[in-house]
Amino acid sequence: MGRYRIHVATGAWLFSGSFSPVQLWLVGEHGEAELELQLRPARGQVEEFEQDVPQDLGPLQFVKLRKHHSLVDKAWFCDRITVQGPGALEEAAFPCYCWVQGEDLLTLPEGTARLAGENTLDEFQKHREKELKERQLIYCWGTWHEGLPLTIAADSGKDLPPDMKFHGEKSLDNEQAEKTGALEMVLKRVYNFLNSWDSLEDFDQIFWGPKSTLCEKVHQRWQEDELFGYQFLNGANPMLLRRSTSLPSRLVLPSGMEELQAQLEKELQNGSLFEADFILLDGIPGNVIQGEKQYLAAPLVMLKMEPSGKLLPMAIQIQPPNPSYPIPPIFLPSDPPLTWLLAKTWVRSSDFQLLLFQYHFLNTHLVTEVIAVATMRCLPGLHPVFKLLIPHTRYIMEINIGVRTQFDSDSGIFSQAMSTGGGPHVQLFRRAMAKLTYRSLCPPEDLADRGLLGIPSALYAHDALRLWEIIARYVEGIVNLFYHGDDFVRGDPELQAWCREITEVGLCHAQDRGFPVSFQSRAQLCHFLTMCLFTCTAQHAAVNFSQAWLFWVPNTPCTMRMPPPTTKEDVTMATLMGSLPDVRQSCLQMLFVKQVHQQKPNMVPLGYHTEEYFSGPEPKVVLRQFQADLDNLEREIVARNEQLDLPYEYLKPSCIELNSDAI
Repeated sequence: MGRYRIHVATGAWLFSGSFSPVQLWLVGEHGEAELELQLRPARGQVEEFEQDVPQDLGPLQFVKLRKHHSLVDKAWFCDRITVQGPGALEEAAFPCYCWVQGEDLLTLPEGTARLAGENTLDEFQKHREKELKERQLIYCWGTWHEGLPLTIAADSGKDLPPDMKFHGEKSLDNEQAEKTGALEMVLKRVYNFLNSWDSLEDFDQIFWGPKSTLCEKVHQRWQEDELFGYQFLNGANPMLLRRSTSLPSRLVLPSGMEELQAQLEKELQNGSLFEADFILLDGIPGNVIQGEKQYLAAPLVMLKMEPSGKLLPMAIQIQPPNPSYPIPPIFLPSDPPLTWLLAKTWVRSSDFQLLLFQYHFLNTHLVTEVIAVATMRCLPGLHPVFKLLIPHTRYIMEINIGVRTQFDSDSGIFSQAMSTGGGPHVQLFRRAMAKLTYRSLCPPEDLADRGLLGIPSALYAHDALRLWEIIARYVEGIVNLFYHGDDFVRGDPELQAWCREITEVGLCHAQDRGFPVSFQSRAQLCHFLTMCLFTCTAQHAAVNFSQAWLFWVPNTPCTMRMPPPTTKEDVTMATLMGSLPDVRQSCLQMLFVKQVHQQKPNMVPLGYHTEEYFSGPEPKVVLRQFQADLDNLEREIVARNEQLDLPYEYLKPSCIELNSDAI
């Protein structure tokens, strides 16, 4: 006879407990025992029991549990079960972190990560094969729009498996934020019901309520060339800027601009010439909002880096040349102030479109969803890569379903406020998908390709590289615990199937854009996993929480209501105000920005998830080192930011969400 001490932990989330009795079985290498107890799990509690078992079970392999019906059949969220057996030095841990519902028998394997076929006990192999067959029936691929990454096959959050849905408190937080934002918009609309924009100061009428220090500084300084250039390095969208290696072919200078030509060539030779080209927007039709046509442009901005690190605009071409039209004008800082401001405003509005659709939703949210669905289809819970990834991908499916619904809705915020909403966004997504390469998702390669390495004032680039290195060390530490050489990587059928599922299925045959279809070494696997974690944590933070730059509408307008200028003549305040979003569109933009850039009250920072999917001391040592590295970087960034007029906070580890659970 042996005595077992059992701890059963129930989630602390709202509605995690259950009134229904739960029955447990212990399964060991030598036998199985039904425990003579029935739990009634309470929210946030760890219940402890001792049970005598007459036979010797041997090393524990599984815990089985079944939730029986009571008067009210209520699901139970089980965190984990740990068992201290007779004579055992360590507890056996059985991670669950899922909803237990119905009366089906749920089997939890002991939590030590195992590769396929590495254990002589075939019970684990049978379990993982059964688990994957069941998951592949539940997690199916769907098509949102042809030519875009595949998604989870679900029309609404209600269609998702319970484990991929928001838990109660997170849902309530999101609903409360939406209600508060909608109420604020109603108040602002009522206040401005009879007003229209006549001057830039009119935007102050809706610029009230709680605001960050950055919002206030943007409000005060948005017309300055220095702040305009700074945003390409460290603003909401630091992903477009690149160092020029030659003068762009689309930059056709009208006669009389020989001095500008010489200046550009001089900066090019000095390595201080940079460019931001929005050619992806060329030819995409503008939205129609309440019967009024909206307008898009595809600007090119040429900038120079001063020795001080300031990035200043030199010239703006709002539209690329067209053989059927005269050479487009080149706008210069020496132009009349309103003319130059209108040109910069066109650039900032174009930046809004690429930030939202390409660099935010496609490159972080949709890529993460592909990783999440492939993980659920190809990697069983015993797999070390599943245990590594699952804390970072849990909520992405429900978030993305909600956003896709908004994108495609005629009454949604994107259709009602944004120049690429209401249909043109699909064409933009397809073009952006063609530009989505493996290198573009990996900061060491992406920043090198864009010539942004070693620039002291490029704070996004600096912090992104540091975080990439820290995440890479964490990934390498976990991978090396389970893959003892390159042969183990090549010989892992589940891992190889996961890689193919991402590249060939989810990303629609993306091998021609550098994504791998197999892993041949530990180094290759580590690089890919680092990309996965960086994309759904750090990169998402960089392009999501930075959207405070968009709160002051004139700095980054969501739409433009007049065609782009074809000459530099006759630009008046009426021209500028007639181009900027109207009252309703401006209120919608501010509502959108307020909802997406604020951190949620239940935010979990990178590295500090409470779920323990790994068992044993070694993964915990790797995680603690990861946390220590993040803490060191936090201190470095805080110390640096104290010396800056505009602190760069978005990649501070304490500000990085554990996963992409906000848009």
